[in-house]
Amino acid sequence: MADIDALADYERFTFTDGPYSRQVFRRGTGPGVIIIHEIPGLHPLVIDYADRVAASGMTVFLPSLFGSPGKPVSNGYMLGSMFMNICIRREFNVWANGKSSKIVDWLRALARRVHAECGGPGVGALGMCFTGGFALAMMTEPSVVAPVLSQPSLPFGKNSDRAIDCSAAEIRCAKQRFEDEDLSLLGLAFHGDRFVPPGRFEMLKQTFGERFEAIELKQEDGRPGTGVPSHSVLTIHLNNAGPTKAAEARTIGFFRRRLGLDSASA
Repeated sequence: MADIDALADYERFTFTDGPYSRQVFRRGTGPGVIIIHEIPGLHPLVIDYADRVAASGMTVFLPSLFGSPGKPVSNGYMLGSMFMNICIRREFNVWANGKSSKIVDWLRALARRVHAECGGPGVGALGMCFTGGFALAMMTEPSVVAPVLSQPSLPFGKNSDRAIDCSAAEIRCAKQRFEDEDLSLLGLAFHGDRFVPPGRFEMLKQTFGERFEAIELKQEDGRPGTGVPSHSVLTIHLNNAGPTKAAEARTIGFFRRRLGLDSASA
């Protein structure tokens, strides 16, 4: 099967804003949710999660920021994608310097388009791993009302333990919007994940207080047999039952609640 066949049920279009153009894949009806893939790219397990979000009554938008859409995960693909995106591409910021990535401006513009097309009270945004912090930085766009950070792994480098890849201004904006609009932030990670230092969630708890809901899972909760420690909550290390499946259900309930589909919290 060709890699792109994993996206056969999705419409696709090219979205351009500023200097960046990317393919975006769309499926479903209802209010919009932007799901931003992890390294190595828009792989089938990200698509599977998006399918379940769409089946729950929302329109999912999958931007392909790097990698080959639909290509399965492999060790070689993972390492090649990490090198090409961490070491070379200027639209991504990976170091602890108090900045978000340039591509976030493009994602904010995409959110405006999604809201204009899908309506509702706003747009959901979920980032994973390398893109985890993008959903928080996107909160400077008023249409984004439901941010989710799954195993946010940036920044790297010295003094990164209590940092997130957002500017101080973006964090202040998010904090103010959470209070003014009665919004909140959802975060997911495995304990002991070396890509998500414990200080990162502690900083988010200290910054946002009760507006930050942290779902922290045990290493043994992740799907066994992957050959690597548990990291990708909603994809590679998602079990079909137990705490990770409950975490997935919480993300979908969070989107449904914030986007006006449910009158009570999941």
